[in-house]
Amino acid sequence: MRGGLDCLLNEAHLEWRSALAAAAGTVPDRVAVQCVHQHNAPLVCPEAARLVAEQPDLPAVYDREFHRRCLAAVQAAVRAALPRARPVTAVAQGKARIEGVASNRRVARDAAGRIAVMRGSSCKDPALAALPEGLVDPWLRTVAFYSGAEKIAACHYYATHPMSYYGDGRVSSDFCGLARKRRQAEEPGCTQLYFTGCAGNIAAGKYNDGTPAARVRLTERIYGGMAAAAATLRPEPLRKVEWRTAALELPPNPALGPGALRELMDLRRTPAPALRMRPAFKLALLDRCARRVPFALSALHLDDIALLHLPAEPFVEYQWFAHGVRPGRDVAVAAYGDGGPWYLPTRAEYPAGGYEVDFAFCAPEAEELLKRTIAALVG
Repeated sequence: MRGGLDCLLNEAHLEWRSALAAAAGTVPDRVAVQCVHQHNAPLVCPEAARLVAEQPDLPAVYDREFHRRCLAAVQAAVRAALPRARPVTAVAQGKARIEGVASNRRVARDAAGRIAVMRGSSCKDPALAALPEGLVDPWLRTVAFYSGAEKIAACHYYATHPMSYYGDGRVSSDFCGLARKRRQAEEPGCTQLYFTGCAGNIAAGKYNDGTPAARVRLTERIYGGMAAAAATLRPEPLRKVEWRTAALELPPNPALGPGALRELMDLRRTPAPALRMRPAFKLALLDRCARRVPFALSALHLDDIALLHLPAEPFVEYQWFAHGVRPGRDVAVAAYGDGGPWYLPTRAEYPAGGYEVDFAFCAPEAEELLKRTIAALVG
């Protein structure tokens, strides 16, 4: 989805892949569904929704009818597009460095290395904003598809939480979506797509004070990266296509106790609605792990170009790992597929704590499993 859903979790992600596969006449393993993850949009997790519905005073997690309409509309769009399909005869990959957007959220640490305070998607504290940018991937990567001499699709990849400001109740694709729309207006014959990379610990906080003016600045910088990357594209004839898939089971975080989580959902223990609803997402992941339902990862290889599709919110270290698997050859990484695990930190970051670790539903051992799978998919 380019702007309608924050994240698809667990059953919902499988439902989308299955529905799109049926519409396209293929199998779910050949379908990758990635979300942009802008926060002004709903999270869709049927199991969490069922658990929250057991507390009659809580609001619904998402609008089931809206979700049904979204899924039906995308299915119809796929079916309508099939008769108009065009052969892809050439591909190209380009990139451009973006300054003044991505910054690491986990830079304010105490003497022991633990996270002292978070620099979030926006930051109004001058001292926090003045801290170093930290580890990021500053490159926006573009992969373009050609039919003959005509560029028919361009996929843009960049690693940052795509929010300038949110919480006003309006669904928005925010600054990354606005930049994509501007490129779409410039090249109406070429479908422009935007994918969020491994941005679990990355946001615009250092460069974003949460004002409308900041959204304009961030939009301009992302747009500039898209335009600059497009200028580096040099199409080459497409000779070989390969789609690789992997089914990965991830262990649950041992800190998640089902009994304690259910108590947190009780009004008498935790009156704040948001704090009562969040445990439902953890319980949904525990149920999934108990049923041993794997996560779907995939990679599309187009000659020497690799497009990698990952679940949840991996830290940017995983994106750099993917590049390292192919020395001298970048990987276009799209994260935010199945959002069931929420955050995927590196093992080393668990002792440091912080928001992302508090909402890492999988165990530290997930790093080794995920890296092994990435290496198999893109190596």
